[in-house]
Amino acid sequence: MQSDIRQLLPKDFPPLLREIPDKPKSLYVRGEMPPRGHKLLCVVGSRATSIYGRRMCQQLIAGLAGYPVAIVSGMALGIDSEAHKAALDVGLHTVAVLPSSCDDASIYPSTNRPVAQRILARGGALLSEEPGPHKAMLHDFPKRNRISAGMSEASLIIEAGEKSGTLITARLALDYNREVLAIPHELGRETGAGVNRLIREGATLVRTADDILQSLGIKPLDTPKQAALPTDLSEGEMQTLHALTEALIRDELIERAGLSAQAANIALSSLLIRGLITERLGKIERV
Repeated sequence: MQSDIRQLLPKDFPPLLREIPDKPKSLYVRGEMPPRGHKLLCVVGSRATSIYGRRMCQQLIAGLAGYPVAIVSGMALGIDSEAHKAALDVGLHTVAVLPSSCDDASIYPSTNRPVAQRILARGGALLSEEPGPHKAMLHDFPKRNRISAGMSEASLIIEAGEKSGTLITARLALDYNREVLAIPHELGRETGAGVNRLIREGATLVRTADDILQSLGIKPLDTPKQAALPTDLSEGEMQTLHALTEALIRDELIERAGLSAQAANIALSSLLIRGLITERLGKIERV
């Protein structure tokens, strides 16, 4: 075990986790857990995520910036990783609940070690039931999911196919009497079939970040607030956003931003994927 990993006993668990019948006997944490009083939101979804899923994940989490909300997820590829990165981009606390132990050599998936390092560097936490070293095994994933769902006020399901493991987290949240939130998807797309079924069966449909805040018992501000911009934007992306003070057609925006057509198109593609701009009726505008 690495020296910066410490043990948490049940008395130190997040309060809601102490309530579930199958709570862990102990946990191991690396980094800093969210401040007392923060509402924990579990955000999970498909590993095979779509551009729509990534955009909605980033857009909705950006809308929670400035509120006492912390994002909990499993640091898996796909939506889980996007949720952690979106939280970090806008200054929200985030906790990665791992199926492996928290030491560098065991972190799963190993390709997400840079995400784990970024979480720790920005004051977040890695959490595991295993003291380590422990490599993730098949039975560790549902065990991890029960911790994520059990410690959170609500679980937001962003993308899930009919047979997605993400639906395990939704079922666990319901078992623990937590609210399940879901983002609707285009009919006919497999990545959204499971989510649409959850909505049909009674999950709360989420349209905006305000819907999430209301589910967490947080009153949205009366006046709309400008979502915090990510801290890792490129110079071209920043120039594009600063030029976008009103809805503009693409050629006008490129001229105002003072970028080459190639640089502007790269910046616009990235900003669209990240959910920071949208294109309607031939004009581009900030979200």
